[in-house]
Amino acid sequence: MHAVIRTGGKQYRVAEGDVLRVEKLEAESGSKVELDEVLMVADGDEVRIGSPLVEGGKVTAEVQGHGRGDKIDVIKFKRRKKYRRKYGHRQDYTELKVTGISTGGKAAPKKSAAKADKAEDAGEAEAAPKKEAAAGEKKTAAKKSSGTAKKSASAGTAKKAAPKKTAAKKADADKAESKAKKDDGAE
Repeated sequence: MHAVIRTGGKQYRVAEGDVLRVEKLEAESGSKVELDEVLMVADGDEVRIGSPLVEGGKVTAEVQGHGRGDKIDVIKFKRRKKYRRKYGHRQDYTELKVTGISTGGKAAPKKSAAKADKAEDAGEAEAAPKKEAAAGEKKTAAKKSSGTAKKSASAGTAKKAAPKKTAAKKADADKAESKAKKDDGAE
C-alpha cells in the first residue's frame, strides 16, 4: 500500500516504513504527526484518487528529528562592474518515518460499477452528437462558402507577374523578328 501526500508545497510517494525529509514542521522529536493532504491512495488493484484530496485519507508518521540540509552557495556576479556577492543557504527539514496509511473507510468502486458508468456516459454521448451534427453541418457549410468567396475575391485582384526575359533571350527574339520582317518584305 502506498500514498501520494502533499506537504510543504511538494508531493511525496510514501509507503509504510519509509523515512523521508520534508519541509520543517512544528512538531517535537518522537511525536506523532498526521498528514491530511492525501492526493492518492493505492492498495493493490484498488486506487483512490482525490479531487484534489482523498476524503478521509490520512498518513500518520513519527518525527525522527529536525536538521538542516547541505549548504547551497549563491553567487551573483556582473563582469566588468566590480560586482560580486556570495552567500550560502541551508534549508531546514523534518525527518519523518511513515507508520500508517488510512484510506478513509470507503473502498474504491469496483470495475463492474465503473463499466456501468462508462455505458451511461456512452449513451449520453450517442444522443448528443446528433444534435451537434446538425449545428455542425450548418457551421461547416458557412465556413466552406465563406472560404470560397475569399478565394475568388483574392484570385480576381491578384495577378501573377510575367516572367522576365533575360538579355540573351531578348537579343535572340529581336534577331528572329528582324529576320522575319526581312523575309516578309522581300517577298
